[in-house]
Amino acid sequence: MGLLRYSINITLDGCCDHRAVPAEEELQGLHRHHTANLERADALLFGRVTYELMESAWRLSPSSAENPEWTDPFARTIDAAKKYVVSSTLPSVDWNAELVQGDMAEAVRKLKQEAPNGLFVGGVRLPLALAELGLIDEYEFVVQPRVAGHGPTLFAGLSKPLELRFLDRHEFGAGTVAMRYEPRR
Repeated sequence: MGLLRYSINITLDGCCDHRAVPAEEELQGLHRHHTANLERADALLFGRVTYELMESAWRLSPSSAENPEWTDPFARTIDAAKKYVVSSTLPSVDWNAELVQGDMAEAVRKLKQEAPNGLFVGGVRLPLALAELGLIDEYEFVVQPRVAGHGPTLFAGLSKPLELRFLDRHEFGAGTVAMRYEPRR
């Protein structure tokens, strides 16, 4: 059974709004890191909002040529990746994706069993639901050296604290630090 890994960029004050994190050229190492995360998973798992956000930003098309050249490996990797989308409002998906139907917990457990290299999840609301169900096997928080002064924040509304065990950390340029944890079970 593969692991379900979660990764998100956050600011020092816990803001996880993607617009609060700069996409500057000095963060090339961070893009390489996120590309490697995607490459080591059999598939990506998104909620509707994250799926639509990622598709609009990274689906390869003539308009995607507007992105800086150093983002090309990430764009190619996420564009080619198999995707599963948890949504009760989308009637259909494309972009190498399929909708997750039925009971979410059961469906995610089945996907994990079918993915020896695991799944990778991003976003805010879906990971909250997955954390509540105890389905996330690894958490990565990529902390940006910035105070946003606004939300949204991670895991708002979590019913009980998550007890995590530190695994490792990686420092990037400009003071960004990725820290990985696993749940204490």
